[in-house]
Amino acid sequence: MKIVIVGGVAAGMSAAARARRLSEHSEIVVFERGEHVSFANCGLPYYVGGEIEAEQDLLLHTPQSLRASLDLDVRVNHEVTALDATGKTVTVVGPSGEERVSYEVLILAPGAYATKPPIAGLDSPRVRTLRTVGDAVALRDRVSSGARKAVVLGAGFIGIEAAEALRMQGLHVDLVEFAPHVLPPLENELASTVTAELRRLGIEVHDGTAAEAIEIGEDHDSVLLSDGRRLQADLIVLSVGVRPDTAVFEAAGVACERGAIVVDEHGQTNLPQVYAAGDAVVSVDRVTGAQRPVALAGPANRAGRQIADHVFLGAKARPLPSPIGTAIVRVGELTAAMTGANRSALEQAGIDFHTLHLHPAQHAGYFPGATPLSIVAHIRSGDGLLLGAQAVGREGVDKRIDVLATAIRAGMTAEDLIDLDLAYSPVYGSAKDPVNMIGMIASNVLDGTLKLWYAQQWAGGEAAGGTVDIVDPKRVLVLDVRSEAEFAGLHLPGALNVPHTELRQRLDEVHEAAAGRPVRVLCASGVRSHIANRVLVQAGFDSASLSGGMKTAQTVLGAEAFTRAS
Repeated sequence: MKIVIVGGVAAGMSAAARARRLSEHSEIVVFERGEHVSFANCGLPYYVGGEIEAEQDLLLHTPQSLRASLDLDVRVNHEVTALDATGKTVTVVGPSGEERVSYEVLILAPGAYATKPPIAGLDSPRVRTLRTVGDAVALRDRVSSGARKAVVLGAGFIGIEAAEALRMQGLHVDLVEFAPHVLPPLENELASTVTAELRRLGIEVHDGTAAEAIEIGEDHDSVLLSDGRRLQADLIVLSVGVRPDTAVFEAAGVACERGAIVVDEHGQTNLPQVYAAGDAVVSVDRVTGAQRPVALAGPANRAGRQIADHVFLGAKARPLPSPIGTAIVRVGELTAAMTGANRSALEQAGIDFHTLHLHPAQHAGYFPGATPLSIVAHIRSGDGLLLGAQAVGREGVDKRIDVLATAIRAGMTAEDLIDLDLAYSPVYGSAKDPVNMIGMIASNVLDGTLKLWYAQQWAGGEAAGGTVDIVDPKRVLVLDVRSEAEFAGLHLPGALNVPHTELRQRLDEVHEAAAGRPVRVLCASGVRSHIANRVLVQAGFDSASLSGGMKTAQTVLGAEAFTRAS
């Protein structure tokens, strides 16, 4: 069998390697448009920042090493420019010119290319993307050549990594993001923590702002922003998103949706013996059912392997799993990670859900070095199915998100999370791990033991977890059950302060202050307010506890929403 693979990075090389392990006698040819094959895309920003010192460390394999170990015919600097599905050939342009190459099975893994917004000046030689080893080398060369000011357009994962890398090299860095906050898939209440860390690193963050033009100068460029500011730049990193690189194949009859290749559960396209995988393919989100490309290395590698399985094993091959979008990024001393659906995706899909906020320590609080995690989790109303989770913190984020990603894949509910038997030592975690705590809080919400209110509801906003229930101090009594000192430091205007340890003795005072109104309770993180909420409910009050407490409210509402004691 002759297998031709277009694209020699994650999905393509995974398919090639697996195909060889399944068939020693097949002819396997890989065409890669760039000069490198099987390189570490995700390591590029760390090379720019100097943490990966040598360019060679980014090159996992070469055509020569792949020939020696797997007998693969890998041809770099070869671009596939046409497909004839009827004749089963592809047209390839390489260093020696154009040729037609036949195939019995064709696997398309062309990846994606950087999106270019419609702004003037993108043709400046100072504008670079960060998609290839050559891009990373060029950026590092610019730094070594004396660049002092950088502007990064786009604050997604790559944009943030690029901004941090350039800042580590001593550059002044401006980070521009059109969306309301950095890392747009991250919930707003977590993204604000990431923004604060970027600013602590010395990176200037311009969120909710667009780049309108680039003025090309002799010594430097100027980036004009929609808010009127002008940013000087010795180099500009374009990282505003990617699009599937599929034009050649769509023109040849490969079915696409919005430029992404449509495949079945085994990676087969609409054309006979033509498969596709990776960033260029439409994936079906496991949680919401939404169809979109998922530009992540893990799903691409696994899809390539499973396509090779289907080519050689047929019905015995497992179907491609639907992705859940697990991703992680380092930001200074913080880690931000996510898995499953976020609030926006769930609302667009019309799924009823509850949102939970919690701020547990990453290990036992009595052991030195305990630091808080900020976690947002979404569970389905009714059965408590885990739909998505995100976390930000200094330590322990990756461990919890990986467990929660596994739980989503397994279709676990809140009660299943309670029962997970996770490794515990004071050095590593708590007897009630944060993952268990998500399950316990969710179970309380589902069975009615706990009613939540959200910072987004304050004075007319919309709830974070489904229903709209305006929390206005004229319509409800806001009861702050923190200590007097905490209350004096910062509190919501109009709130009554009754420390939770005094609540049982002061219920008459709360009755008088509420005057028949509902009571909305809060504390620092939600633990003390839950205790107070149970006291109030059993005393006959209509009571609810603020999800995530003041720690979450401050990130949602901002400092201007609070008052301090005079």
